[in-house]
Amino acid sequence: MLGYAFMGKAHSNAFRKIAYMTWPPPLKPRLVAIAGRDEAAVAGAAQRYGYERWTTDWRDIVSDPSIGLFDNGGPNSLHAEPTIAAAEAGKHVLCEKPLGRDADESYDIWQRVAATGVKHLCAFNYRFVPAVRLARDMIDAGDLGEIRHFRGRYLQDWGDDPSLDTWRFDATAAGSGALGDLGAHVIDLARFLVGEISTVSALVQTFLPGRSVDDAVEAAVAFENGAVGTIEATRFALGRRNAFQWEINGSKGSLAFDMENLNELHVFRADGDRARGFKKVLVSEADHPFWEFWWPPGHIIGWGETFVHEIHHLLGAIKNGTDVAPYGATFEDGYRAAEVCDAIVRSGANGQRETVTYR
Repeated sequence: MLGYAFMGKAHSNAFRKIAYMTWPPPLKPRLVAIAGRDEAAVAGAAQRYGYERWTTDWRDIVSDPSIGLFDNGGPNSLHAEPTIAAAEAGKHVLCEKPLGRDADESYDIWQRVAATGVKHLCAFNYRFVPAVRLARDMIDAGDLGEIRHFRGRYLQDWGDDPSLDTWRFDATAAGSGALGDLGAHVIDLARFLVGEISTVSALVQTFLPGRSVDDAVEAAVAFENGAVGTIEATRFALGRRNAFQWEINGSKGSLAFDMENLNELHVFRADGDRARGFKKVLVSEADHPFWEFWWPPGHIIGWGETFVHEIHHLLGAIKNGTDVAPYGATFEDGYRAAEVCDAIVRSGANGQRETVTYR
């Protein structure tokens, strides 16, 4: 594991839970080593999460032949070199999103890692929310008919503080602000549920003087399949703590979701029912996605369990030699999301509609 803070904590928690909650696990994780820059902090994380050892140099992990999976939860500027090195050393790799700080870096990571033949997953964990997977299953089954609209927004409010000192506000370390941090999640879910995005027309705004990354983005998008939509991301939506909200409208029905009510999917079917309206589905039934790992119906799960599902999926791909795609995001998915992000940046700068192209 590279990184001991937010994502290091989330991923370590998932590795521990997999060993006993997803019984029997495809592979039983052994927590060998964790790396980070702060000696005291990483030593404390190793003790807390149960890693056998710790180091302040990620190269010690990459060179360790006993390690079979490298999990990169470090800052965006540390995604490329360690992840590529680990893959070239024969280790399967999991890397947090955004894959790179821009499309060029993301493309290089994808190409160099894919050339090694290892399994690779970009950690768009919201693909592994049970309600999101149920939505994907319903769309694939044709329940919504022709998809016409997508509206997605990821709203948080912690960024409206000029005294904050974090790498997430440093363009060199992060690449972008709300766009890469939150908007990339919306883009990936749009691609996962609706399809490839073909054009974008965007506004990109920085509110606080002296900040080198965007604080908010708004984009109108068109999809290759003819659907249209909007994508919004901000860390300035006061009162919204972690509101990842999306709605999809089709010719036969609609779906709506809010991450702050993670266990619920709102479903509307155009079936002529006089009691017209959305039905709230509590996604916790025995036949719902991922529920074989958890509790009786109605006994809900939380945000941290999305990482359990995600890492379980990757371990299964490693064990069985199966594909990470289409349900897991590969590094190609990470790269494609980055191309959409770059198109949003270009559109915000030139005021024109931008076509998204892929290498």
